Amino acid sequence: MAKHRDIEKPEVAAIFESYPQDIKSKLMFLRQLIFDVASRTDGVGELEETLKWGQPSYLTTRTRSGSLVRIDQIKSQEGKYAMFFHCQTTLVDTFKEMYRGQFEFGGNRSIIFGAKDRVPVDELSHCISMALTYHLNKRQNNRSSTSKHITRRSTGRAKAARR
Repeated sequence: MAKHRDIEKPEVAAIFESYPQDIKSKLMFLRQLIFDVASRTDGVGELEETLKWGQPSYLTTRTRSGSLVRIDQIKSQEGKYAMFFHCQTTLVDTFKEMYRGQFEFGGNRSIIFGAKDRVPVDELSHCISMALTYHLNKRQNNRSSTSKHITRRSTGRAKAARR
């Protein structure tokens, strides 16, 4: 992992300071992992760190390449914390298909960790990368399917013209 990145916004720093020490260290690890993955993933660019729903949140504001990623403790479950993804995306369903048995999932919106659990870093890095490029990949897939559609239509016309 790269050098620890300072928290620039006082309101975000205050949230991290409010966590119990064991959870704070785990969330700081996830935070650093998010920044590390963003820095080595093409198309993501610089992340904005802010608060959304009172949770540390990471957005691809400049490039708009990805979906919001949030991290927080799970207050109703002692010793648990999570990485949250937008529930109206297919991200968590995709993660479930790819990494069933390696993560605990919270419905269609989160990957849940226990304070004593080992975090599967490679697999989680892949999930983060997919989230941070979610819109970029959708745009590329839409362009690809549009060009296939145009090609098929053009080919059909060419065949009709040859008849």
